[in-house]
Amino acid sequence: MGTALVYDEEMTRYKLLWVDPTCKIEVPERLTVSHEALVGSGLADRCVSIPVREATDAEILLVHSEEYLEAVKRTPHMSLEDLMEFTLQYGDVYFHPNIYHCARLAAGAAMQLVDGVVMGKMKNGMALVRPPGHHSQRSAANGFCVFNNVAIAARYAQQKYNIKRVLIVDWDVHHGQGVQYCFEDDPSVLYFSWHRYEHQKFWPNLRESDYDSVGKEGGAGFTINVPWNKVGMTNSDYLSVFCHLLLPVAYEFCPELVLVCAGFDSAIGDPEGEMCATPDVFAHLTHLLMNLAGGKLCVVLEGGYNLTSLPQSVCHTVHTLLGDPIPRPVNLSGPCTSALESLQCVRSAHKPYWSCLGHAADLPPSDISTKHVKLSGEREQSTKEEMVWPVHPQPVVCSVRTAALLPDDTVCPDGCRPFSSSEILNFPTVSKLREKFLSDGADLNVLSTLSSLILLTDKIQNNEISSGLALVPDVSTAVTCVVQHVTVSPSSRVLIVCVGDENISSHITDNGRSLVMLFNSREMEQQMSRFYVPVFLKKGCSDVAGVLQAVLGLLLPLGYEFDPSFVLLVRPSGCGLSDILWQQLTGLLQCFALGHTLVLIQEDEKACVGLTGSALLGFPAPSLEVCNAPLLENLEVVEGLRCRLQTDWKLLQTTAAPEPDESAEPRGHPASTSNICL
Repeated sequence: MGTALVYDEEMTRYKLLWVDPTCKIEVPERLTVSHEALVGSGLADRCVSIPVREATDAEILLVHSEEYLEAVKRTPHMSLEDLMEFTLQYGDVYFHPNIYHCARLAAGAAMQLVDGVVMGKMKNGMALVRPPGHHSQRSAANGFCVFNNVAIAARYAQQKYNIKRVLIVDWDVHHGQGVQYCFEDDPSVLYFSWHRYEHQKFWPNLRESDYDSVGKEGGAGFTINVPWNKVGMTNSDYLSVFCHLLLPVAYEFCPELVLVCAGFDSAIGDPEGEMCATPDVFAHLTHLLMNLAGGKLCVVLEGGYNLTSLPQSVCHTVHTLLGDPIPRPVNLSGPCTSALESLQCVRSAHKPYWSCLGHAADLPPSDISTKHVKLSGEREQSTKEEMVWPVHPQPVVCSVRTAALLPDDTVCPDGCRPFSSSEILNFPTVSKLREKFLSDGADLNVLSTLSSLILLTDKIQNNEISSGLALVPDVSTAVTCVVQHVTVSPSSRVLIVCVGDENISSHITDNGRSLVMLFNSREMEQQMSRFYVPVFLKKGCSDVAGVLQAVLGLLLPLGYEFDPSFVLLVRPSGCGLSDILWQQLTGLLQCFALGHTLVLIQEDEKACVGLTGSALLGFPAPSLEVCNAPLLENLEVVEGLRCRLQTDWKLLQTTAAPEPDESAEPRGHPASTSNICL
């Protein structure tokens, strides 16, 4: 199973034939530069090329009316004057004699991608298509879109393959109203869109693009709109919405297929979006979706009009689909006030529909920070200055994806490399290991195991090996040994995630270069601190929904803001986590530290070695079944921890803090909010 790439140069063969200031940005070069970037970087050769076909009339009619289809069919034979007149009946779109053919190819490409992924021939893929589709409605072209490619693909998957639940993620900077209208009363399709809105001052200027448009009738709760009410949103804003809204709801929805309306006009430098999210953030967004639906992920190009950030964003997306290391995020902090206001509004609006949002705060006060824009009728002021952003180098793909340090009587998982090294640790390092971890008369095999762990850790840090797993006799000792070795360097930071009732010493966090998160079923004697977070869950890890809530709402935001250079995942005796959730967790954690993850497994838990190896190799975890709501007690634990930690970790915030009254408080001394759950 590889990654599919669906592309046909024919879709570049139409363009605007008259002067139109609105439509002039939609050019054939959008597709050309994206494909050339994939070819030039070697990514295209690593993908499996799938030929494009035209959508049939019957397939188009799954979404569009017969009258509209017949009208568009006549456009290839129209004169220039007739095309201009035909265009006038629709909004912000243009027609060309070849656009009907290209639109059929675009919809057909999306369905070809669905065929490959759903049938298991491909693990995932991307379709580079033009014209885009998400604005097109049942009987109308709109916003450069003729046929609604992703909506057609969703209906096609439901009809042909009996897919019962489809998640559509629309990260384009414009609201995909065409997709929303198609599915707003349908609970079998969960549609998520974030979009520049500015309180209805930005195109398409629709009331139903706001946070309180949640769907209709049986589909209520299955339309999620996140309005961006100002420009300049950053990677932190995007990741915050994923962690605190989209992912919890998506896991509760449990899709069988994920489709992405991949508009890269939400990236920095785009003249339409005017956002500040860098192209590498799409690697993270893609990875976070790859653990859903058993990895069945189809990415379909929509917008994107900056011919520099567009191909960079496409390449980051395809790198991730191929399983390449994900760039470390740069300078993540908390989301901005406006983003938090939108997040709070959406979570509040969807609170009645999703158990994972049961503790969401109510709507914010009416005097939110960006409301003056709506009241005055003015557009958000933006700057058109030239944007500059860091360009990440090609990710280093290690010669060994996953190495396994195992006893002789344990079979190495398929695809993993048994770890053995002819290298010998230097004498000072061996002496330190003996002094710190071996008591008099201790088994020398312990020293051998710890020495091998250090060698494996060094090779992961040096990019010779991407990830590793090890069966060890004592996970607590192994954790301390590895952490102390890694954090000798002042620039190194280690994220330690322990799933099970193991006593990991809080002292390893004393230097601020280690962050520990424990999932356990008993109260810990050691107190929580900024870098030591015990999550006490009633019934331990058997509450799947409760564990997920903690992983998505605590672990991911903490991990992103901490930005580790190394990740330790620890499985002690009696872990209690289901096999599927263990695979999910192992896969999710590879969004950190360039995938440099070492999994330490207590010897009596060796039954999970194969599952762990599979996840580290990049194979998608099976879907979690639709699970019960998390235990109320566990929801309260997670929410309480989030509230207590958010003062130090801004990515844990889900509501906007009240603006300090500068007339009442001296500058630099705002009122304390340490005891307020924001």
